[in-house]
Amino acid sequence: ICYHYTMLEKSQKYGLFVLFALLLFVDIFIFYLDWQGSHRSLKFAMLDIGQGDALFIESPTGTQILVDAGPPKKILSRLSQVMPVFDKTIDAIIITNPDQDHIGGFLDVLKVYKVGQVFEPGTYNDSKIYQNLENEIKNKNIPNFLARREMRLNLGGGAYIDILFPDRDVSLWERNDGSIIMRLVYGDTSIMLTGDATVKTEKIILAGNTSEELKSTILKVGHHGSRTSTGESFIKVVSPMYALISNSKDNKYGHPHQETLSILDKFKINVLRTDLLGTIVFSCDRMFLCEIKK
Repeated sequence: ICYHYTMLEKSQKYGLFVLFALLLFVDIFIFYLDWQGSHRSLKFAMLDIGQGDALFIESPTGTQILVDAGPPKKILSRLSQVMPVFDKTIDAIIITNPDQDHIGGFLDVLKVYKVGQVFEPGTYNDSKIYQNLENEIKNKNIPNFLARREMRLNLGGGAYIDILFPDRDVSLWERNDGSIIMRLVYGDTSIMLTGDATVKTEKIILAGNTSEELKSTILKVGHHGSRTSTGESFIKVVSPMYALISNSKDNKYGHPHQETLSILDKFKINVLRTDLLGTIVFSCDRMFLCEIKK
């Protein structure tokens, strides 16, 4: 009897030890997950789709946004470079400008990916590709919103997008003048996204926001580096460390124009171009430690 009691006592002690070890392991694992989640990065990619714009954003919690999609038949191969092959959902697409070099790839995207929401500036294009895109959005019952100033898109993990423009009805505006301008923020890192916005639009932004609200780490240069965008006063206030230009080699428009490059050089801004580097990926943490993958 005494022997049986001793073995039972040992068995209970052993069981308590195993339970304690298991609880300790669970605590360590949960701590690791919390630490890993708090240290995940914001991914921002300017995709090399030739002459056009296509930007991919993934928040620290995995929310994915596609800002423009370039011309037709380019975007899918580029998305496969920044998204897992098995991932076929995109939380939102943002159309900054309804011209083909910004929207052509969205029809390809909608054939392959399930899209959660659409945001548009409210400008129009009578092109067939724009009409087909609008019809496809309706046919798939995707919620479609007009982007307006003071809207904030919370992406999770502390990352968000503030819409700075349009601040009014732009349905009768020139399409470039009515482009969406927004600012992506994650901790100390901020990225100014300008679509094809012109100097006219930049002046509206400068008048309606403080320098603190506009200062950004990275600038997506407006209209592929055209001289109609990226005014000196705008650059002075935004004061970016990096300027990103999306364009194709030897394009017929001469983008980026020398006037724009001269302004960026005057302020000693590092210029990164898709025609020279291909797809450009930034991985940034909260403390503005950004790793650039070219």
